Amino acid sequence: MPIAYDPKKHSPDQEALFVKGAKVIYPPAGQAGEYAPLATNPYKGCGHKCAYCYVPLISKQPRAEFDAGAFLRNEYLQKLIRDVAKYKAAGVTGQVMLSFMTDPYHPGDRNATRASLEILIEAGLSFCTLTKGGARALEDIDLFRPGHDAFASTLTTLDPAFSLKWERGATLPAERIATLRLFHSRGIFTWVSLEPTLDVEASLRIVEATNSFVDLYKIGKANYVQEITRTTDWRDYTLRMLDMVQKLGVKHYFKKDLQPYLPQGYPNPLRIPQHH
Repeated sequence: MPIAYDPKKHSPDQEALFVKGAKVIYPPAGQAGEYAPLATNPYKGCGHKCAYCYVPLISKQPRAEFDAGAFLRNEYLQKLIRDVAKYKAAGVTGQVMLSFMTDPYHPGDRNATRASLEILIEAGLSFCTLTKGGARALEDIDLFRPGHDAFASTLTTLDPAFSLKWERGATLPAERIATLRLFHSRGIFTWVSLEPTLDVEASLRIVEATNSFVDLYKIGKANYVQEITRTTDWRDYTLRMLDMVQKLGVKHYFKKDLQPYLPQGYPNPLRIPQHH
């Protein structure tokens, strides 16, 4: 079914970009909508086995089935080709994010990721990939264009043991960080998702360790890990993180869950251009 724009769930910039009748390019709603105005998900399932992943819950897919691995959605590439034709005809050239419901650089067959990026490029669209796949993303680095596209990674820790506890199938933090550094060296806009925040000190150390090659931090809390959500002092975390990003002079966005703790009137733009 075609995806509908809902002003109660989506932002005004999404209305301006979304093309009616599209089926697999969609305006993400809620917390996902804070990350990107448009998105697409080539796969169902993932294989990174992150204990905190919200997707099985909202997609009503058994977690064991979701964690078993990713597979291409039915007729996805054909639907994407039809969608981008609509976007091209409408003259829309926004950035499309891969992915919220899966990972474009999961451990399995990723041929559809490259095909998707090529289809978007051909239609004049930009893209961003958000991944915990580390060096797997290097197979497509030649497609990323400094003036259009972005590369992002989720980081919850610098500690490999901590990562193995929470993200059993994902690449280790050091590999994700090395990949961010390499994309940045190619002139590609890089950003880090600090969500979920599983450990306050860990998130602060991530910014300290990576700010020289990360262009933007998107800062959130832990919304689906109740033992952390309930016990963390989110006000203290927000103010400490705010102090750090200001001192370092790095671009940042605090998500809505943390915005009540920001100083009144603090500039916190929703859409920071994700390209150079």
